[in-house]
Amino acid sequence: MNKIKIFEMGPRDGLQSIKEIISSEKKIHLINLLQSTGLKDIEVGSFVSPKWVPQMADSKIVYEGIEKKENINLSVLVPNIKGYLQARELKVNEVAVFTSATEGFSEKNINCSIDESIERFKVIISESQIDNAKVRGYISCIYKCPVDGFVKPDNVYKVVDKLLEIGCYEISLGDTLGIGTPRQTEELLSFLVKKINQKYLACHFHDTY
Repeated sequence: MNKIKIFEMGPRDGLQSIKEIISSEKKIHLINLLQSTGLKDIEVGSFVSPKWVPQMADSKIVYEGIEKKENINLSVLVPNIKGYLQARELKVNEVAVFTSATEGFSEKNINCSIDESIERFKVIISESQIDNAKVRGYISCIYKCPVDGFVKPDNVYKVVDKLLEIGCYEISLGDTLGIGTPRQTEELLSFLVKKINQKYLACHFHDTY
């Protein structure tokens, strides 16, 4: 039987772009409601600098306030070891790291090259192994980059391969600009699954257009 695993991103990726600051209480309420729907994986916040993502400044408060159920995985996004150490304090058992399929977006988004981002993640993964925590990898701009233009499937593969090699258990492929079509998705995934077991791959789409 074919199955699809849903990894709910709303409390983090959905809320972070909203300019009006949402109260911690409302975020906690939302996440608790999501936990009641049958979802098993929910990303509840991110430990990034409030300067860059003000909406996520209260992620520690939110994580402390939400219900913790044994059968539901509650994860957070971390950009670097500082973010991971915050997650460690809360005993978070899964974190996500993020890079790009293009050098242009990597430099613009996280101020470093793809290889430099991988080196950052190695430190996080090394620490996560001590804590027995899982690390999920995100790749932005799988189809097109606002800086470098269209992206070749092989460029995506190279980054996927690097993230798996350093210890990410799953790689989420992100259509950051929301321009992807069913045909593009089929072509990219068909290319990737010839090289990588599909159990390591997930997809994250935006309905921008």
